[in-house]
Amino acid sequence: MSTVHIHHSRKDNHPSTDYPGLTNEFQMEHAKKVEEVRSVLKEAGEDTLKALLMIDAVQRLGIDYHFHGETEAVLERLYTKFNMSDCHNDLYELALGFRLLRQEGYYVSADVFNNLKDKEGKVQGKISQDIEGLMGLYEASQLSIKGEDILEDMGNFSSQLLNAWNTNDDLSEARIVTNTLGHPHHKSLARFMAKSFLSDFQGTEGWINVFKELAKMDFNLVKSIHQKEIPQVSNMVGKDLGLAKELKFARNQPLKWYMWPLAVLPHPSLSEQRVELTKPISLVYIIDDIFDVHGTLDELTLFT
Repeated sequence: MSTVHIHHSRKDNHPSTDYPGLTNEFQMEHAKKVEEVRSVLKEAGEDTLKALLMIDAVQRLGIDYHFHGETEAVLERLYTKFNMSDCHNDLYELALGFRLLRQEGYYVSADVFNNLKDKEGKVQGKISQDIEGLMGLYEASQLSIKGEDILEDMGNFSSQLLNAWNTNDDLSEARIVTNTLGHPHHKSLARFMAKSFLSDFQGTEGWINVFKELAKMDFNLVKSIHQKEIPQVSNMVGKDLGLAKELKFARNQPLKWYMWPLAVLPHPSLSEQRVELTKPISLVYIIDDIFDVHGTLDELTLFT
């Protein structure tokens, strides 16, 4: 798995050549914080819920690319005992474990949710007040596959209750519920949602602050990479390819074109690939403009 390599020639405040605007000292502190979080993940041990919460947090904060080995080890351990685990007594733990396992390609039967129904096949009313559990259940339902009626039922049930509860006076929790309904993790881009999650990520556990500190540092590091890429994209389209000069009728929106590679290639180490992918994407938009505002019918017939 590719990782971001940070070189530490000396501890000082000189700007880095790899990450403009960041000092070598900052990079060293960032590397230390990564190792600190790695140690915390390894120490999660047999506390299943705590380990799941940590994995969910690093993914939502956009820092999971540092810890693939650690998260995979936890999920592998969880998978071997998931079907016999007592976590089924806790709605949130059950839903979170199911989602994280499926998200990473493990097959977990949706039948684990059958015990949430009574003998008549109706969802038990006792879970209707468990807001955290309902959010986890709604998130889990987003990973259903064709024919899994139980997950479809749970998704509808949880969304109805969450929407009804969303009129609650607790504005902070209402915002979290709204984000869950509008942007479930499986259908969102973690990097774009990280800032919102960071502001809602609260708790008394010491590891939470450590994760937040790394997330803030990592945000600045990744931002410096993107800030280095954007001028490359602008120059490539405007100067290297000469498109803005030769095709004045076409939209010149390099930042918009760059957002596609940013979304599909989020790993910080894929800088060159993001810049290169912007080239064919810019041509798609320009061809669209040729069809919409410039080409005659005869010309476009030949073109196609």
